[in-house]
Amino acid sequence: MSEARSGVTRRDFLKIAGVAGASIAVGGGLAASLGGCGEEQTTTTTGGASTTVTAAPTTTESTSAGPEAGRTIKIGLVTPQTGGLASFATPDNWWVEHALAAVKDGVVCGDGKLHMFEVIRRDSQSDSNRAAQVAGDLVNNDQVDMLMASGSPDTVNPVADQAEALGTPCLSNFVPWQPYFFGRGATPDKPFKWTFTQAVGLEDLVANFFAMWDQVPNNKRVAFLCANDADGVAWSDPVAGLPPIYDAAGYEVFMPQLYPVPTEDFSQQISLFKKNACEILCGPLTPPDFSNFWKQSVQQGFNPKFCTIAKALLFAQSVEATGPIATNSTVECVWHPSWPFKDSLTGMTCQQLAEDYEQRTGEQWTMPIGQLAKFEWAVDVYKRASDVESKEAVVEAIKTTKMETCLGPIDFTAPEDMSDLSTSKHPVLNVSKTPMSGGQWVKGTGKYQFDMIICSNANSPEIPVAAAALPMQYS
Repeated sequence: MSEARSGVTRRDFLKIAGVAGASIAVGGGLAASLGGCGEEQTTTTTGGASTTVTAAPTTTESTSAGPEAGRTIKIGLVTPQTGGLASFATPDNWWVEHALAAVKDGVVCGDGKLHMFEVIRRDSQSDSNRAAQVAGDLVNNDQVDMLMASGSPDTVNPVADQAEALGTPCLSNFVPWQPYFFGRGATPDKPFKWTFTQAVGLEDLVANFFAMWDQVPNNKRVAFLCANDADGVAWSDPVAGLPPIYDAAGYEVFMPQLYPVPTEDFSQQISLFKKNACEILCGPLTPPDFSNFWKQSVQQGFNPKFCTIAKALLFAQSVEATGPIATNSTVECVWHPSWPFKDSLTGMTCQQLAEDYEQRTGEQWTMPIGQLAKFEWAVDVYKRASDVESKEAVVEAIKTTKMETCLGPIDFTAPEDMSDLSTSKHPVLNVSKTPMSGGQWVKGTGKYQFDMIICSNANSPEIPVAAAALPMQYS
């Protein structure tokens, strides 16, 4: 490029100084290329995904045109790209591209230097042991500055445990805070040092379940189905789980033993639920387990008024795979286009994010779009961290986070309060709670087979309610 050799324009100088930007190739035809003269491209191929970042030189002869360029900040992302929990990672390509495009010119961090961001992805394969392994590899081999995880406790907990063991900051979301915090052995007086989450609360989940169930007359007999996994163990705990909460609210729980994963035949559980005339089905199932169980249930004549399944029913794809028999099924709603929040990186509303996702992917919006919020959080943290080279300084910045994200507010400056979990958004040091609503999958009125309608907003009055809940539809 002869022009660059003969003279350096202001635009050329900004490129050399590290303002040139980054390009990411994440599959699905979504990548956008931002080229520049004299730049060096490095490609990291991860389990099922390839991430390419264009890194600009980190030193300059002059800083008169802007802040000094710092090194690239490396984020290690662990999600279940394959396996039974893969629906959590469906929007990963979209949100990673969206996030990196938003910071393509770099971010001036707390050290006053301009830093680029790189995301290195790893696939947990929906396996907790694998999640721990790749998290360790990201820290030890890829030398990431921060870990991120999402996709239920089966992925988040082992990643967070590795971060704690290896002294690396870790941010997560889309996980219930109780199994994340107590399930990993912390207590309010002995919290974690390195791991923090923007989490949902089981107390808010239950409140929305009750709010929806109370809208349709029923006998308050609950068929409670749980797998022998992290979520199932937490939900079914006779002391700290959901059964005592249901009992206190006047619901009668019928719970078979935790079933092993995988299970093909659910006849024994279905027989128990039919025998006790349960009119409500509830539990945290993976999408494959739910589809299998529910088809067998309808075939065997178990037709409760409510089919309220956490985890599996978060995703339109899971509902579509189950077919018309899933009409009017209900679930905790952990993100929705109608929510009144914005992406702090771009200013886009939840509705605009959903529309962008559908336009770029050709698929229906999905709740894990909200996982973008943890990258918003990371950028905010590094903007405030006094020394990006010090992981201790990064943790101190995490602990003083107060911001708005597309998933709702994060406020770690609020007092820690477990006295009233219906109102507290900061129950323990490592947790900031997200809003939650109750949603129902009704027959679609447009291009999609099902639409998600908000039916309750227990503990989150800022969420708009669209309609009352309806009983299941079997014909």
